[in-house]
Amino acid sequence: MVQAYILIQTEVGKAAEVARQISAITGVTQAEDVTGPYDVIVRAEARNVDELGKLVVAQIQSVEGITRTLTCPIVHI
Repeated sequence: MVQAYILIQTEVGKAAEVARQISAITGVTQAEDVTGPYDVIVRAEARNVDELGKLVVAQIQSVEGITRTLTCPIVHI
């Protein structure tokens, strides 16, 4: 299982709606609207890195109102 944080920038005023829509996507375990340089932080999981990439590109990035994403895979050192 691969887990990641996805940091999201949205259009002005869209953070809460983007977080709500993303939270309904399978593989997303948490989606919160936040303050700071990013507007939404998502925690997601997938079977492998390829599936994680598909989740981000095909599903999360297709949510209206998103302008940029940064995916940060979780590592256990």
